Amino acid sequence: MTDRPLTLMAVHAHPDDEATGTGGVLARYAAEGIRTVLVTCTDGGCGDGPGGVKPGDPGHDPVAVALTRRQELEASCDVLKVSDLEMLDYADSGMTGWPSNDAPGSFWQTPVEEGAARLAELMRHYRPDVVVTYDENGFYGHPDHIQAHRITMAALEMTELTPKVYWTTMPGSMMQGFWETLREFQEDMPEPDPAEVAAMAEIGLPDDEITTWVDTTAFSGQKFDALAAHASQGENIFFLKMGKERFGELMGMETFVRVKDATGAAVPENDLFAGLR
Repeated sequence: MTDRPLTLMAVHAHPDDEATGTGGVLARYAAEGIRTVLVTCTDGGCGDGPGGVKPGDPGHDPVAVALTRRQELEASCDVLKVSDLEMLDYADSGMTGWPSNDAPGSFWQTPVEEGAARLAELMRHYRPDVVVTYDENGFYGHPDHIQAHRITMAALEMTELTPKVYWTTMPGSMMQGFWETLREFQEDMPEPDPAEVAAMAEIGLPDDEITTWVDTTAFSGQKFDALAAHASQGENIFFLKMGKERFGELMGMETFVRVKDATGAAVPENDLFAGLR
């Protein structure tokens, strides 16, 4: 036994990813006295500017956007009671196919070994018991999410640590509820393109392949407020329109696939720290 606190490290690509993907577990485990470390890999400079202006449009200033998003990220961390925020501050690479994918200094163009070495130093410092990041497709194919997965898995190889490792995911049953709610709150939403529907069906996993179901309903209000802290990003408006109660019903369960474990804890499990306490 040591005096070192149990520690959760979540590795995310952009400011606001921490709220949508892991806001519940960050808030829950902070409330349980576990140290929560958030590593955000990019500056978010390819996000929306004031008034919703998009990258490449007149008036979009990536430096100003990155500053705003850092302030929003810090506010979100305050809401979620995150113990430690670490920013790698790579330039946001933007969505797949954007010119920013190829920009020198972008996260997507950064050698995996370089990003992994920096992350490995943070892992050695914080010595996390649980590490959470994305799967090899970055959950939905975003270049920076994929790169976050790559450097996390490489950093784990560089260290001699043996944490439990999880990838975020979403069960098929939850995806169905998500689309039904989306149509409810966006009445003018056109019929989706069949190709888009097929692509979205590839996101997540069948329910029986989910190893870890963490009930964070009691903390969904904090998760909602953390998402609201990222007010500059228009894609978050859908979630905020539904209000805290419906948001909690839809987003109160956070699900993961356990990909590394030295505890022997049985799956399915309902606690990222099963076998550690």
